[in-house]
Amino acid sequence: MSVQPIDGAALLAEVERFHRRFNVFPREAAYVAVALWDAHAHLLDAFDSTPRLAFLSPEPGSGKSRALEVVETLVPRPMLAVNARAAALFRSVSDPAGRPTILFDEIDTVFGPKAGDNEELRGFLNAGHRRSGVTYRCIGDGGNQTVVEFPSYTAVAVAGLGYLPDTITTRSVIIRMRRRARNEKVEPFRARLHEAEGNKLRDRLAQWADQVREDVAGRWPEMPEGVTDRPADVWEPLIAVADAAGGTWPARARAACVELVNASRADDKGSIGVRLLTDLRDHVMAGIDRMPTVAVLDRLCALDEAPWADMSGRPLDSRMLAKMLAEYMTSDYKPIKARNIKTAGSVLKGYYALDLQDAWDRYCPPPPSRAATSATSATSQVNGLESVAEGLFPSAT
Repeated sequence: MSVQPIDGAALLAEVERFHRRFNVFPREAAYVAVALWDAHAHLLDAFDSTPRLAFLSPEPGSGKSRALEVVETLVPRPMLAVNARAAALFRSVSDPAGRPTILFDEIDTVFGPKAGDNEELRGFLNAGHRRSGVTYRCIGDGGNQTVVEFPSYTAVAVAGLGYLPDTITTRSVIIRMRRRARNEKVEPFRARLHEAEGNKLRDRLAQWADQVREDVAGRWPEMPEGVTDRPADVWEPLIAVADAAGGTWPARARAACVELVNASRADDKGSIGVRLLTDLRDHVMAGIDRMPTVAVLDRLCALDEAPWADMSGRPLDSRMLAKMLAEYMTSDYKPIKARNIKTAGSVLKGYYALDLQDAWDRYCPPPPSRAATSATSATSQVNGLESVAEGLFPSAT
């Protein structure tokens, strides 16, 4: 007996409505992304990579755990994890009964500021993003140990406070949750009542996945303009699912992709080194071609909402600044270093915009429009600084 084809667009719409009953997401694009992620978890073998789904918020009580609860009812073989060790997770992925979908709540207890680095778990989550990802472990006693390869590729959704390590963030669809406003109402989620409803949708997602698996595996979806590199890796499986579903989903998926990728870029504080480079470009040396180290430090430490005035209990100093900048290269591939700057009556060590330009171009996000100053405004800044500093920034000779 032939199996009746399932309308993928209608099914995804039902999944989205199921989330809307119990979850308040911060933007419409999040509902699209989460519904597509639920479906993609049934199709992992059709993709080269799987994005992590991360529900994050600055405060408790923002609906993160509830979002995971709803996701749990919709994905294959859900495995709830809180403070789980990496060894338990990579062994579960090797389970002959089938690959789990790992749902990791309270991820901030693993990667938060008081939790340590947890490099083993971070390595597992990073490796499992790719289909080829594996984890190697020594198995056996004493001198009779052998290296065993454990597959790491599996779908992972996490929830927690604050931020994730950069290596995980760049592999994730980030949903920044917030507490519900008084006028935002949701239906109370009762596992005894609603788990069965979600499981029925899950079973239909599995059936639909079986029907479109070959089609999805052969797709190379066209990505929205400007979405390349790691963001493209993250979103390609979700857009492939949307294309297979049809209807309005291909257009909605691409719009959601652009919106959430841009939101992630705007929210991305980057590494502390990138933050330093960006602050130097946008706030310290904007329109100025050279500046003594003492002035650079003074301006950095005066920036509001910046970390430079309190670096582990003390302000950024010249030694720390030199060490951080030496990690980056000039255009002729030499470490960025302080150089002599001739002033009205002496020579001071300082930094040149020319030495920093290559690092700015390679690592920093696009500058705000106000940073694109005209030659006139740049000249006025330099002249103003010279008058204040009494000739501190004349042209080098």
